[in-house]
Formats: sequence, structure tokens, C-alpha cells
Amino acid sequence: MTQPAPSTRTLDLYDKLREDLLSGRLKPGQKLQMRFLMEAYQAGQTPLREALNRLTSEGLVEVREQRGFLVSPVSRSELQELTMTRCWLEALALRKSMEAATPAWEEALVVAHHRLGRTPRSLNPDQFEDNPEWERLHRTFHRVLIGQCGSTPLIGFCEHLADQLYRYRRVSIRRAFPTRKVADEHQAIVTAVLDREVDRAVGLLERHYQQTADVILEDPAF
Repeated sequence: MTQPAPSTRTLDLYDKLREDLLSGRLKPGQKLQMRFLMEAYQAGQTPLREALNRLTSEGLVEVREQRGFLVSPVSRSELQELTMTRCWLEALALRKSMEAATPAWEEALVVAHHRLGRTPRSLNPDQFEDNPEWERLHRTFHRVLIGQCGSTPLIGFCEHLADQLYRYRRVSIRRAFPTRKVADEHQAIVTAVLDREVDRAVGLLERHYQQTADVILEDPAF
């Protein structure tokens, strides 16, 4: 049986590790011992190190002297900074998108919102059980929302911040479900966009992100 090329193996490991980091399977602050990783992911040390170095550059993994790799810790200050920066950048991206609005973009936004709205947030209506399809459609909706801004680097920065905040979002979701009406928040944003109410749309988007952070920040145990 032909073995995958090193670059392909590294990319596969990167994808698996990244998913486990973002989902919380690998806990914030957890030491990533090579022996454990080699057994858990059935991988050699070289591709693992390459994958971990890439994740380090993204801020999901840290390297500590004499301690090796560990999952980047979470903190109140990081959550506040990431949320603030995301609000700044996506406010700009949404304003630019609305300035350059086209019927095709508005239609794409309506379709993305419709598909998201028809998908249950939780696989279990009584107890939160993550729905991967909702997560995929949610990311698509927010990507389309700022996708008309005309700046690929800006969209890339926003995507990176969304990834950084995903670990926090998962904590927030479990604490807020099912009391928070996220679907209503999305509907309000779309309505403001289609009505060409720029300041209102931006304000609603910023509040949408801040509410996610506040659920965690208001918990004294965090």
C-alpha cells in the first residue's frame, strides 16, 4: 500500500489537530506530549511537529521552553481583545460590502440566511448537542455577509479571528442554549442590510458578537 507523501500527511494531521483544538477535545492549557499524539493520531514525529508548528503560527498551540507544545490557554483578556478586534474589522467589512451591494450579493445573503434558518442549532431540542451542519452554514452566512467588501486580506483576517474565537463560542453556546435567540439576531442583521440601514446593520453585528463574549465574561467561574 502506497504511503501518503509527507506534505499530504502533514496537512491531514494539521486538519485533524485543528478540529480537535477548536472543538475542545484538546483542552486549553493541555500539554501535547509527542508520545500521546503519535499514538492518538497514528503518526510519526516529523509530520506531527510540522503540523504543530503550523498551528503555533495560528495561535492555537504554544511552544514553551523546556515544556514543548501545549494547547493555547483561554483567558478573559484574550476573549475581550479578539471580540473587540473582530467587531472593528467586520464593521468595516460590512460597511464596504453594503456600499458595494449588488442584487447577486443580496440574493446570496438571503439564500445563506434561509439555509441557516432551516437547520436546527442542536441535534437535540432539549439538551445541546452540536450540529456540524449548522456550524458550516453559520460560517457561510457570516462569510457572505462581509464577502462584498472588495478586500481578500480583510476577509482573511476576519476568518482568522472567527477561528480564534470558535473555542470561546463553543463554551458560550452550551451556556446560552436554548435561551438565546440567535436566529432572531441573524434575521435582524439581514433585514437591516436589505433595508440599506448601514449603521443599524453594523451595530447589530457588533452586538451579536459581543453577546457571545458576554455569556462567558459574566460567568464568575471563567
